[in-house]
Amino acid sequence: MSGTKITITNNKLNIPNNPIIPYIEGDGIGADITLAAKIVLDEAVKKAYKGEKKIEWLEVLAGEKAYAQSGEWLPEATLNALREYVVGLKGPLTTPIGGGIRSLNVTIRQKLDLYACVRPVRYFKGVSSPLKEPEKTNLIIFRENTEDVYAGIEWASGTSEVKQVTDFLVNTMGAKIPKDSGIGIKPISPAGSKNLVRKAIQHAIAQKKPSVTIVHKGNIMKFTEGAFKEWGYELAREEFSKETITEDEVNTKYDGKVPAGKILINDRIADSMFQQILLRPEQYSVLATPNLNGDYLSDASAAQVGGLGLAPGANIGDYLAVFEATHGSAPKYANKNMANPGSLILSGVMMLEYLGWQEAADSIVKALEKTIGQKTVTYDLARQMDGAVKLGTKEFAVAITENI
Repeated sequence: MSGTKITITNNKLNIPNNPIIPYIEGDGIGADITLAAKIVLDEAVKKAYKGEKKIEWLEVLAGEKAYAQSGEWLPEATLNALREYVVGLKGPLTTPIGGGIRSLNVTIRQKLDLYACVRPVRYFKGVSSPLKEPEKTNLIIFRENTEDVYAGIEWASGTSEVKQVTDFLVNTMGAKIPKDSGIGIKPISPAGSKNLVRKAIQHAIAQKKPSVTIVHKGNIMKFTEGAFKEWGYELAREEFSKETITEDEVNTKYDGKVPAGKILINDRIADSMFQQILLRPEQYSVLATPNLNGDYLSDASAAQVGGLGLAPGANIGDYLAVFEATHGSAPKYANKNMANPGSLILSGVMMLEYLGWQEAADSIVKALEKTIGQKTVTYDLARQMDGAVKLGTKEFAVAITENI
């Protein structure tokens, strides 16, 4: 195929003008929104760089489409392609609840060591919100992506395996556990925690953000989530002492005022943080969280600014990155040209930023803002706007390109 591979040299990505980008179409509404996202991304790149740059798309299979063709939900060839080409785009994938295959999303993250789930949350004027002042919400959440309860280490109630685990915990470790319990293990490691917090602080430095807040439930789970907090502070001291300052230091040495040029490192208990993002979202800019806390917080934050239809996401490791829609596959609306492609389009914006193609990324955000302002939107947004014109998925994408 035409196109050039992205390579890694001296710890840096080398981005050609025609990078090969593998994409997973996704299940359910995946086909509709992936087509729409590609239309917008291609037009933005073409206009921003006058045809000198172009994405060469390479489809790779996962989910129902892969299973229909190969009998595998996640072929090894797909994982190899994502490794080989470094950067990818992914539509939503379906995972049966309560049994069957494991989450394909989680499997991709773990297999490729994409340890940081990155989810920006911002408001687009004109979108309906339950908040009086949704524009105050402007967060980016760095969620640890491979550990915590999502590691998938668990045993079902009534099995011989869970009996072995329960016997050990009760008889050897002295734990009190009902005999018919299912058991899950929650691993949180120093390396996983520090990798995640490092990404969050690096982002805060690069984007000149004022603070990084470590979110945890360490008052109850002291040796997992409490350790996550301590390892986060430790990483900040060890690697970013010149750039950062802790909340304790600010209060004891600087009368509560952060010195100029310093990024504030603080922490909040998870349930308190839920209140904070509702009542005082403007006081927070970058959150660093274990896996489960980040899942709840990112979805709740997205709800404050209009829902998951406009919530992008990325899974990022040391170099590899897969950008994805954060919502589900919504099979009810599959192949109906109805779904809002905003999440995947904005995930594509994050991908362009990762490539260093900021001009194209900015042009899409401005065009999306203008399109929403014109009240030409998909059904999910139109039903909440007075006087809106309802567009199909593809037509919404075209409207955005006309505003680029």
